[in-house]
Amino acid sequence: MSKIDRILCPIDFSEFSVTAYDYAQSLAWHYRATLYLEHVIDSLTPYYPYQAFPEAYEEMCRSMRAGAEEQLKGFAEEHSRHGVAPQCYVTDGVATDWILDFAEAQAVNLIVMGTHGLRGIDHLTLGSVTEKVLRKARCPVLAVCKPAHGPVTPGGEPDLHRILYCTDFSDCSEQAFDHAVSLASEYKAELTLLHMLEGITNSVDIESEIVKVMQSLEKRITPEMNKNCTTKAVVRIGKAYQQIIELALESQTDLIVMGVRGRHSMDRAIFGSTTYRVVQSGPCPVLVVHT
Repeated sequence: MSKIDRILCPIDFSEFSVTAYDYAQSLAWHYRATLYLEHVIDSLTPYYPYQAFPEAYEEMCRSMRAGAEEQLKGFAEEHSRHGVAPQCYVTDGVATDWILDFAEAQAVNLIVMGTHGLRGIDHLTLGSVTEKVLRKARCPVLAVCKPAHGPVTPGGEPDLHRILYCTDFSDCSEQAFDHAVSLASEYKAELTLLHMLEGITNSVDIESEIVKVMQSLEKRITPEMNKNCTTKAVVRIGKAYQQIIELALESQTDLIVMGVRGRHSMDRAIFGSTTYRVVQSGPCPVLVVHT
């Protein structure tokens, strides 16, 4: 099973941060993990002539940091539930660099971030912080959009009833599978194993291919898994990202889990990536797991 004991949730005080924090603290509670909140103040260096007025610059930085620390503390107090007590940190500089550096320094094994836009990161620019972290993080990243439906408990926090794991049977899918099983077990959720048959030609015996893939998927489902969650296997035909999104909508999926081939695979083929398209247009949060 995948271990989650240190979770980082970057905060920019937007409504998307609130949603991301809801998921982060739910995960921290289930896994009894340490939860870090980090707010990064945009560096003033490129915009302020600090060499000419070093004392004024330093005073401005101290004031901004003190204000941000107070705001982050207030954010945690207002939105925390179930006794979750996050550790709060404020830094200043380039947000992406500080988030990634902090995650490595603290041996974080999950980053939870909000995406700006009602449907994933449609409205973000290529230089967005979330997108860069998705591409460069060494640990899994949970990209949290505003879900199309509300998987919440009576207390108002997110809950995971249905988890969709997508596999192409490559090595990069294996670690993602471990995370999917772990999450389904923790939340007692229904776990769907999905494979997409893409680029099928007329010469292929489709029925035979579907049977073969179903057998491969069902081999992954062990009696031990079924003790903690319900499982099923699904095979669909068509464009991978379209089928993933359609199934997620049809089944009201609460979380999609996907693997990518290394930290730079999304960097090399960002717009052609199935994972990127699902994060961008999917109806629920997506856990991106790098090999």
